This record gives sequence, C-alpha cells and structure tokens, in this order.
Amino acid sequence: MLGRYYEDFTVGDTYRHPLGRTISEADNTWFTLLTMNTNQSHFNADYAAGTPYQRLLVNSTLTVAIVTGLSVPDVSQHAFANLGWERIDMPHPVFVGDTIYAKSTVLELRESKSRPYAGIVKVFTTGFNQDGVDVITWTRTMLVYKRGHGPGAGR
Repeated sequence: MLGRYYEDFTVGDTYRHPLGRTISEADNTWFTLLTMNTNQSHFNADYAAGTPYQRLLVNSTLTVAIVTGLSVPDVSQHAFANLGWERIDMPHPVFVGDTIYAKSTVLELRESKSRPYAGIVKVFTTGFNQDGVDVITWTRTMLVYKRGHGPGAGR
C-alpha cells in the first residue's frame, strides 16, 4: 500500500521523494492565471526581461504546490488534515525548465489527544532543483491516520 501511517514514521528519518517535476511555461502561466496572480514577472516575458532575473520567474505558490505533491507518497498519503506550514523560505528562484525534487525529514511525532485514531507528524521539507540547489524549505504538520483507520481501512 502506498504511503505511511502514523506508526511508520520515526523521528530523524529522511525520505528522498522518488519523483521529479520539470516546470514548463504552460504550467507556470496556467497556474498563475488560475490563481489570479497579476504579477507580470510570471507570465509576461517582456516585463520579466526588465527584472533582475531577466526572464520569467515561476510562481512561488506553484513551487509550494509541486513540492507538496512530490512529498505526498512518503509523508501525507494517509493524512486527513494539514495543520499548518511554518516558515516557508525560498532561498533561490525557480525558472521555467527547472526540474524540482524534494526530500523530507521527520522532526516530531505525537499522539493526537482528540483523535485516538490519528497522530501528529511534523516534517521539514526541502525542494531542490536539478543542480541540487535548494529552492524552497518549510516545516509542515499533519494529522495522519494510524494503521487500520481511515477510508478503506476495512478492505
């Protein structure tokens, strides 16, 4: 079965998420327009040429979405609630054509006081590009089902 349940996590474990994702211009343009982000540095090449990067910059919330998605099979396949993202940092820009990879390290685990069928998992996630340069980091906390609980547990 894909994904980890609460009992499968150990503090200190690091998961190199197996997939990578190359970001295309269409990805960036559609996501930017879909989310109503009007900053032209994401979709107007003429405008972007006048910025310090001199080219289209990938929408930072697309980077958040992709890195979150890359981490799902390892850290949140069996989560039923995100409790929060803390301190999202973007130490290096992401550009069209970059391939993004990710890894997560388990920071904390604790039983849920209000939901005996779940536990709280906190991870530190890093997204990095094809050159190994970190482009995004954050700490994420989730409620994760315990083994034998959640949708489909009786199957």
